[in-house]
Amino acid sequence: MIFTDFLRRHVMMIAVALLATCGGASAQSVEDLVRQLPKGSYSDRAEIVSQIAATGDPRAANLLDALAAGELNVVEATGQIVTLSGRGDPLDAVDALTGESIGEVAKASVERIRVNNSLRRAVRTAVGQLTLMSGDANTRMTAARAMFQAGDPDNVELLDEAIAEEQNAAVLQVMEEARAVAILRSDAEPAAFAAAVDTIAARGDRQALGILQAALSSADADVTPTIEKGIADIQGRLALLDVGQNVWYGVSLGAVLLLAAIGLAITFGVMGVINMAHGEMVMLGAYTTFLVQNFIRASFPELFDWSLAFALPAAFLVTGLIGIAIERGVIRFLYGRPLETLLATWGLSLIIQQAVRTTFGASNREVGNPSWMSGSFDFYGIAITWNRFFIVIFALIVFAALLLVLKRTALGLQMRAVTQNRRMASSMGIRTPWVDAMTFGLGSGIAGLAGVALSQIDNVSPNLGQGYIIDSFMVVVFGGVGNLWGTLVGAMTLGVLNKFLEPYAGAVLAKILLLVFIILFIQKRPRGLFAQKGRAVEA
Repeated sequence: MIFTDFLRRHVMMIAVALLATCGGASAQSVEDLVRQLPKGSYSDRAEIVSQIAATGDPRAANLLDALAAGELNVVEATGQIVTLSGRGDPLDAVDALTGESIGEVAKASVERIRVNNSLRRAVRTAVGQLTLMSGDANTRMTAARAMFQAGDPDNVELLDEAIAEEQNAAVLQVMEEARAVAILRSDAEPAAFAAAVDTIAARGDRQALGILQAALSSADADVTPTIEKGIADIQGRLALLDVGQNVWYGVSLGAVLLLAAIGLAITFGVMGVINMAHGEMVMLGAYTTFLVQNFIRASFPELFDWSLAFALPAAFLVTGLIGIAIERGVIRFLYGRPLETLLATWGLSLIIQQAVRTTFGASNREVGNPSWMSGSFDFYGIAITWNRFFIVIFALIVFAALLLVLKRTALGLQMRAVTQNRRMASSMGIRTPWVDAMTFGLGSGIAGLAGVALSQIDNVSPNLGQGYIIDSFMVVVFGGVGNLWGTLVGAMTLGVLNKFLEPYAGAVLAKILLLVFIILFIQKRPRGLFAQKGRAVEA
């Protein structure tokens, strides 16, 4: 049946072309038809446009688009149809059908082919006929989307023909949506109008909501309830999508907070050190990424997409070694004096910031995104950027790797022993100074990994770490000092809460409300969500 309709329609096209020939003896070529465009009235030109479309020549689509835009000209001496470019006189001329350059022509030797609104409508129909019936699915999809945007009631019949033959499900859906928009803007029967409303409502996005709201403003009373129901359905779906989008934003923020706080949770939990220079370790990790990318751009540009794979171990080693140096050079002399360690690490943070500012300058540094971290994708209506998606995955991998280190390695066993009871661990032969140094180095190295991730979504500047140090301490205190699972839950909870508060309270007030919430929370649970256990802790 489909094949029969297809054959009949194309036979009719051929018949139209045959009837338009001189004397009816033979069909004219598309080249001959194009040369007839300047002749006759607007209605004559509309008939020529229909005959051009009936030829099915794919080259005609661009020519007709140029005609609708008023860009076609005829060379009076030769009758050739051209488009012009350039300034002054003469102008560069290009054959409108073939796209071949024909050289320069004087302005006085060409005349513009004039169009009016009725001719433009005929052109739109003809272009739709050419592209909707194309053998290429992408071309048909582009044409269907263009008709969806246009919403011209004159296209309903053409869309009906295309829908009857379309086999591609994705293209078919867009064609049906384009037909529905055209019906909503026509004087269709109530049943057809209701079906069109259902089709647009099923689309369910904000563009569909705008289409139905525009239809409601001019609809008759008998179809108003149908449109209002469609609008209500879309608004309900959009409300759910907004919730899902906010949850994703919160999870992605939570992943960033997790990366920034997880190293701090280790050093704070094992050593009891309030490390105000932790944010600078994050910043140094970002600058390491910048240096690695610059080296790869200069020496091995073909490896740029793998630059983060080289930056991760480099950032871990650089910040880990700096952390060990800080612990051995400063922190080990201040154990048991938390206020002095706070002041010392705060001073160190200022020194590191100034050193970086002197070396690299105060302005932001460009760190590029690999191709596989660029762009976004749609997940059931929720927009997810690839860089945030991979950062969430990376944060969970780092969390799992750190859990593995703590549970399955000798260093992890010794760290947990020191966390629970430092004196007992020392009396059992554990070298607590060595554990302290390795713990501080591990925590600083993880902060460097966080810097690599943050370089993909934030500005790389000497102040990068300052934006995350307070949030990191909030996560650690809320989740429970020294407890990795508490850090994970705390980061995700604060991330999601922050993103739900921001639309109503603003970014600054949302952070203040979270801080107030944590202050009130630790009044009830001073040790956080997951309190660390051990004799020393319980004492």
